[in-house]
Amino acid sequence: MRLIVGISGATGVIYGIRLLERLREAGVETHLVISRWGGRTLLHETPYSRAQVETLAHEVYAPSDMGAAIASGSFQTAGMIVAPCSAKTLAAIAHGYGDSLIHRAADVVLKERRTLLLAVREAPLSAIHLENMLKLARMGAVILPPVPTFYHHPTTIDDIVDHSVARMLDHFGIQVPGAPRWSGDMGVGSLRED
Repeated sequence: MRLIVGISGATGVIYGIRLLERLREAGVETHLVISRWGGRTLLHETPYSRAQVETLAHEVYAPSDMGAAIASGSFQTAGMIVAPCSAKTLAAIAHGYGDSLIHRAADVVLKERRTLLLAVREAPLSAIHLENMLKLARMGAVILPPVPTFYHHPTTIDDIVDHSVARMLDHFGIQVPGAPRWSGDMGVGSLRED
């Protein structure tokens, strides 16, 4: 399997990093684009350097490289995940404004009817954000804001991040070992791990 990963400048860059780590563990070929602001947020929010994150991917592209393989529909992929997805990136994708490689690659994924998942990071959401999400959802995109769940009793930030990443990967049929799953039982020990 081959997936495109975009990391935009929204807060929550750790979602993109953890996604790359899990995809590597699962043996998925990854093609990474980090936006200019994604690189800046990475340095602000995490102990990782851009170079360290880039080593997690199989291929890395400059955000302005419009001649990259992922800019063409003839380059076969299972789809794309943008995590985190900024409101700017959401708007650009919703309106076909492909001025960066993340926007162009997402546009290609949509036109080829492949899975596009956007981990939108913004709060509160304005009517503009909601309209852009609805527009993309109607086009078949998966809108998955990384909202924490608490039924699995997270005790660390890693628990919260891992659960959201596992839910993202579910949309591509990729199972992550140790991901807590709801069992339907409201009693003690109501979770099962895959």
